[in-house]
Parts: sequence; structure tokens; C-alpha cells
Amino acid sequence: MLNHLASLFRASISLIPINRSSKVAGRSQNEYQTTCLPKQIETLALIDLNCLIQAQIKGIILDLDNTIVSEDDRYLSPNAEDWIEQAKSLGLKFYILSNGKRRYRVRYWSARLDIPAINPAKKPFPSAFHKAFHSMQLAPEQVVVIGDSLHTDVIGAFWVGCPCIQVATLPHPPRWWEIILGRFVQIPYPKGFELWKFDPAHYQN
Repeated sequence: MLNHLASLFRASISLIPINRSSKVAGRSQNEYQTTCLPKQIETLALIDLNCLIQAQIKGIILDLDNTIVSEDDRYLSPNAEDWIEQAKSLGLKFYILSNGKRRYRVRYWSARLDIPAINPAKKPFPSAFHKAFHSMQLAPEQVVVIGDSLHTDVIGAFWVGCPCIQVATLPHPPRWWEIILGRFVQIPYPKGFELWKFDPAHYQN
């Protein structure tokens, strides 16, 4: 039953119309985004920034929990901060949208990464996404959403007309709903993949 519901959920996403008509050297932006941008990838830092540029991406909306830092603050996504800085050097704009309940964590990472944030973002509902577009002064098709959850990040991106890249969720103690639905909405972090440790004492500094 759950497998059937998950299949229907994914199918419904694919039916949501997205209007992307701008051209890049004879090819549409949608063609570049379809052929160049991965739908899923292991970690944030493995996303090819050149592909984002070719696809005319100018902004990135990032999830926080289990995308950049694990929910229990044990792990960081490897090389994520260097990747973000490199993306900024190429002129890409950033925004963090987090549904996390611990606002001090969002404030900390917003300051550490020098990225504005909305919390609680109430993803997948569109309001926070549109606020981010307005702040970045970009159209939805110019922004890619990167996060670990199908039901918040991926479906939220499709509802507002953005491409989306789903990353593997960083290891963390499963929340109650993840015990039941996690395997349908998240990509497990690959065994043997590098993990960076994080000390939550940083929040007290």
C-alpha cells in the first residue's frame, strides 16, 4: 500500500507543468536542465557548478537539516562549505529554506555561510519559495532547489516551477515519520561515503 502511494506521489509531481522557454545558444533552458542537472546525487559538493551555469541557473535554494548538517548535529556534508564559496565566486545567489524547529541552528548556519534564511519555511508550500525569489530578484526557472526530502524540497520545487536536485540524507536518528515513510521520500546516505564530524558546541560560541 505504501509503495503504491509513493508511486502515485512521484507520478503526480511529473504531471505538474513548468514553463521554461528561454534559449541558450540554440537550446532551450529546459533542455539544458533536463540533460545536465542530475535529479539525485550523493552530496552537495558533487554537483557540477559548470552544469548549473550552462543551465542558466543563477540562484540556489538550500535545505539545511540532513542536507548541509545532520539533524542531530553529528555530521557535515563533505566539502559543502567550499562548494558554496566556489558557487558564490561564480556569481550564484543563495537562500536557505528550513522547516527545522530549532531556530538557533538556522541562525547559526545562516551567519556561518553568509546566506539569508527563512525559518520556519513550511515547505512544500510556496510562500517561502516566492519570498526567496523576490529577495534574489530571480525567476523560478533561474533557481535550483537542493535538499534531501521528496515531500518538502522536491515537491515544493515543482509546485513553484524550479528544477530540483535531491541529495542523499545525512545519517541521523530517524524521526517518527521517517521510520514509516523515510525510505519513500529520502535517499539513504551511501555506505562507506565520507562524512565530516561537527561539534554542536559551536552553537554556544
